[in-house]
Formats: sequence, structure tokens, C-alpha cells
Amino acid sequence: MSVYSMTGYAAVQSTPVRNTQETDTGTDANARLGVEIRSVNSRFLDLTFRLPDELRQTEPALRELLTGKLKRGKIEMRVSLESNIGSNLRAPATSTLQRLGSMEDTVRSWLPGATALSVADILRMAAGEDKTVHDYSDELLKLAKKALKELMAAREREGERLAQMLLDRTAQLRTLAASAVPMVPKLVEQQKVRFMERWKEAMALGGGSTLPEAAQDRALTEATSFAIRIDVAEEITRLSSHLDEIDRLLAGGGELGKRLDFLIQELHREANTLGSKSGSLELTHVSVDMKVLIEQIREQVQNIE
Repeated sequence: MSVYSMTGYAAVQSTPVRNTQETDTGTDANARLGVEIRSVNSRFLDLTFRLPDELRQTEPALRELLTGKLKRGKIEMRVSLESNIGSNLRAPATSTLQRLGSMEDTVRSWLPGATALSVADILRMAAGEDKTVHDYSDELLKLAKKALKELMAAREREGERLAQMLLDRTAQLRTLAASAVPMVPKLVEQQKVRFMERWKEAMALGGGSTLPEAAQDRALTEATSFAIRIDVAEEITRLSSHLDEIDRLLAGGGELGKRLDFLIQELHREANTLGSKSGSLELTHVSVDMKVLIEQIREQVQNIE
């Protein structure tokens, strides 16, 4: 499966019909439908529809279409309908004129002061009476499916880019972790030497009042305690395990944004612990560099479905 970003955009339009007859798809002369879908990141699936009044009844079907493919993200679908029905004026039917005349006579018989119908009034009312109501539902659903397919492709392309960036950052984290491993034994050895020097100094100042074995044992105990205190082997092991899981999830694809978010929190915890155990400036720098990379990963994971 692919890795999908929650960020994407798609826009499609139907081809306008150029004849003066209703087509077999139910659309009318020179009508054009447009579907636009925008998608940004969100913790949950949040759908918003902007539909013309003529197409308001299609919202349930559109909602079902989107929820069948999208799991997370703030999605906005805009639908436009441009129609030139009535732009080519035609002479009103005789029956229509007779009906309008009869209606006018009835009104003026009751309201003698009523203004007579103008030519513009008659043409407008005749156009409204003759206008055929068209059902655009089927055409809209076809366009919506096409727009959704393009949106999914855009989210997939962005997801591939994000996945590659995350793999690059996890590789850098592995390098930093590997560089930290040999630092600890070196620090322990250096500290052991310091403790032994302190022991020798104490023996010289004490003039032999302190038993050599007891002083040496104490120095070695302090060195051992220091080694335990700064040992980051567990943190490095857990960090490597989390990185392995991130790489595995990215390779498998699918809905992994929330799981990645959890793993990022765990990575940050290990990097913090490593920094708190730091016994040298070099190890502190490693911890800081890790936190920078983890924060970069966290920002990008927010965009993954």
C-alpha cells in the first residue's frame, strides 16, 4: 500500500453540451458542472460541501463517496453549475401567451389599478414556465469520482515525498545513535582514571592513615556507579527499535499517521533521557541533534493520513 498525505487538490469540469436538446445524461444545453476538492491535515475526517441549491440533494451520496476513500483530513468540496438555458430567446408558445393574458385579465378585474404586463415581464414569465428542470445528479457523481481519483493521486504523490523525507531523517538518527555508542565506554574509562588519580592523591595526603584497599575499592565503586548512571545502551536500543518500526510502517503504507505520531513521542522521550544522562559535551550535542531531527519528523508526520 502507498503512504498518503492529507494535503491535496483536484478540480474537474464537464464538457458543455453544444446542441439545443436535452442529452441522454440528463444535462441541458450548454450546461457545465465543476467539482473542486481541497484537502488539508486534520486529526479526524472533516467534510464540508459547497453546493448549488439545485444539487443540494446530492450531498448524502457525495459524503458516502468521500468517506469510502478518505480516512483523515479536512476536506472541502465545491460544486459549480453554469447553465445558459434561456440565453437564446425563443418566441413564447401561443398557449403560454393565452394563459398569461387570462391571468392578467383576472388580476386586473380585481385590481383595476394593477400595472399591465410589459414585454420583458411576459418573456421572463414565459421562460420560467417553459424551462425544463434537469437532474444533474448522475453527471455530478461521475465528476466527483473523477475529482476524488485525482485527489487520491495527488495525496499519494505527496505521501511518497513525505515518506522519503522521513526515511532520510531516520537514517540520520541511526547515524547519530551509532556515534553515541562508543562515547560511553570512553567516558567511563576517563572517569575511572580520574577516580584512581583522586585515590592516589588521597593516599598521599592521608599519610597512610587510610587503608589502601578501602580507598581503592571506594574509587572503583564510584567509577562503577558513574558507568551505570551514564549508560545509554537501553535508550539506544529502544530508539533503534522505534526507528525500525517507523521504517516498517512506511514500507507497508496505509493508515499510519496516528501510529507514527505515537512513535515520534517515544523517540523524543529516548532522546531526552539520553541527554539527561550525558556525561560529555559530545553526547549532549548528539542528543540535541536527535531532537532537531525528531521535531522535523513530527512536523511532517502531521500531514500523513
